Amino acid sequence: MDRFHLMQTFLAVVDEQGFAGAARKLGISPPAVTRAVAELERRLGARLFTRTTRVVRVTDAGERYADDCRRILAEVEEADESAGGIHRAPRGRLSVTAPAMFGGMHVTPIAIEYLRRHPETSVACWFVDRLVNMVDEGADIAIRIGDLPDSSATAVKVGSVRRVICASPAYLKKHGVPRTPAALAEHTIAVNRLSSTTEWKLIERGAPRSVRLTPRLMTTTNDAAIEGALAGFGLTRVLSYQVIEHVRARRLKLVLEEFEPPPWPVHVMYREGRRAASKVRAFVDLAIERLRANPAIR
Repeated sequence: MDRFHLMQTFLAVVDEQGFAGAARKLGISPPAVTRAVAELERRLGARLFTRTTRVVRVTDAGERYADDCRRILAEVEEADESAGGIHRAPRGRLSVTAPAMFGGMHVTPIAIEYLRRHPETSVACWFVDRLVNMVDEGADIAIRIGDLPDSSATAVKVGSVRRVICASPAYLKKHGVPRTPAALAEHTIAVNRLSSTTEWKLIERGAPRSVRLTPRLMTTTNDAAIEGALAGFGLTRVLSYQVIEHVRARRLKLVLEEFEPPPWPVHVMYREGRRAASKVRAFVDLAIERLRANPAIR
């Protein structure tokens, strides 16, 4: 049997968690699926599934092979698209990763516009507050905030964000506005981390200054820390795009702006450069246009 057919059949069993479901997905008979998997296991000399009368489970070797199969088949699809020319309409599944809050606020609208423009595509949005390895985890496009690690991916800068300290006007009226980094020790602090201490790195008189603080409100999300500040509980430190609307509406006020460190750049990253598939190029072009026009990251 054709190797690519065997891989596709194997992945269908993994995705559908069974041979019958894979057969329905592929439009072939269950015995044909069973024969394909058996042939693949024979060629590899490894068991890809553990089968019982009720459950089909992928083995550790099968999980690793599934990751490799997805990568290989995606590369084949991209090669076909590249050979077909840049004018082919985007189609297929696209994986996009971004920081959680930024993704929800600014990448989701881009994804929706992209899907409306290109009806033969689908987008998997992976919004997490950790650095996703684009190659190992199969991401086509990544939005990065901060200095970039060494990477073979193409990166296009679309803006920058500041690290800002803010509080509600009511809190500042009651407790006073901090004028120096040292004054932060006198204030109530809310942070996005489950730690009894936190360190804010600032710039004072042209030199780095670290301020160690003991927060009273510790959360797992920036949203919750911002809600604490909006409620007048204390000061929090977040990225400027996260509170820009609250600042404009005067629900929050920025403090110690003259002590802020340099802004962090925002990049759109993608693999393959000019050889990128049309579905990737179309999303990247749209993302660059929309994010560069976004006042929250200028």
